[in-house]
Amino acid sequence: MTDILALIPARGGSKGILRKNIRSFAGYPLIVWSIAAAKQSERVTRVIVSTDDEEIASVARKWGAETPFMRPVKLAQDNTTDLPVFEHALKWLEDVEGYHPGIVVQLRPTSPIRPKGMVDDAIHILLNHEDADCVRGVVPAAQNPFKMWLFAGDDRPLKPLLEVPGIPEPYNAPRQILPPVYWQTGHIDAIRVATIAGKNSLTGDVVYPLVIDPKYTVDIDTLADWAKYEAVIYGGLEVVSPGKPRRPMPETIKLIICDFDGVVTDNLVHTDENGKETVSASRSDSMHIKTLREKGVEVMILSSEPNPVVRARAKKMGVEAIHGVGMQDKGRVMREVLEQKKVKAENVVYIGNDLNDLPCFEIAGWSAAVADAYPEVLRAADYVLTKPGGRGAVRELCEMILKNL
Repeated sequence: MTDILALIPARGGSKGILRKNIRSFAGYPLIVWSIAAAKQSERVTRVIVSTDDEEIASVARKWGAETPFMRPVKLAQDNTTDLPVFEHALKWLEDVEGYHPGIVVQLRPTSPIRPKGMVDDAIHILLNHEDADCVRGVVPAAQNPFKMWLFAGDDRPLKPLLEVPGIPEPYNAPRQILPPVYWQTGHIDAIRVATIAGKNSLTGDVVYPLVIDPKYTVDIDTLADWAKYEAVIYGGLEVVSPGKPRRPMPETIKLIICDFDGVVTDNLVHTDENGKETVSASRSDSMHIKTLREKGVEVMILSSEPNPVVRARAKKMGVEAIHGVGMQDKGRVMREVLEQKKVKAENVVYIGNDLNDLPCFEIAGWSAAVADAYPEVLRAADYVLTKPGGRGAVRELCEMILKNL
């Protein structure tokens, strides 16, 4: 049996997004998505993260990867290419452990959205083609390079980037007669170790494709990319995930249950000199409740907060409220509510932000977290809203549900 090593390169000095590799992406540190892809493979026998950063190494170990060595600083520069990083890892493993994998799989953290089975598919292609030096993930190219030009300056003539045998002017030819082209992604490379050691290359001469659905195309370089691709995860695309699979919104919804503090409010409290507490909420959260009720969807509040402000705000919103529930009792009380209302759990949506909401997430047919929820809640939610608690999150959820009714 061939030993297959998954190697995840993750240096600490990312410039575009500071601490990018351990920044939370859809509820998990970014690097964890690549660790999960490796660990969920049926063929990968070992998962190692190559990093120069102790914090990244600690996160990697927490999520099940090994960090048997630290990458030298000289191999963690902005201009460091992948090849010396892989050569260093393989040499260290051979010299220190006598470990000789036959195949190494590269999983870049900045391409975290991967279809299920992708890692094993790439390995399968490599093993089934003895002539292959490596397998590389590709998608259909959005732009055609045969219509591209080399630019030498404003006062210099353009030159065609590529030529096509049999087509004298490919840049003037219809797209339909030009060769199909594919763009390499950062999702995966499956490489024979002999290619690295014998040809000093991560690709070699014979490269086979693993064609990936373009909807999985992602490369995170900016914060705008971050938010864009988190939305892809929360939108229900089936991907390799570090946590439980996220469920789609139910086709039939009868009840929306909202936590109060941190959902209806912004989780802050203002106290005057007499000890009177006030909270802040968004008026717009009430906007669609009447419309939902007319369509057969009830909205209510379920809260551990004993302060009568909960009932007062619920009355203003025109919804039922049950509050003062024990911190450990929300799940039990929610089940009682569903039984009393004769509503099936599969037709219930729950929106929360804190740890005591997690039992309710498990009961509801679909769960949503506000944007500023606790990390454990973000991980457990089926969907993460773009708005924080007390700042329009309830309205955002109501609008989503109305669009799907």
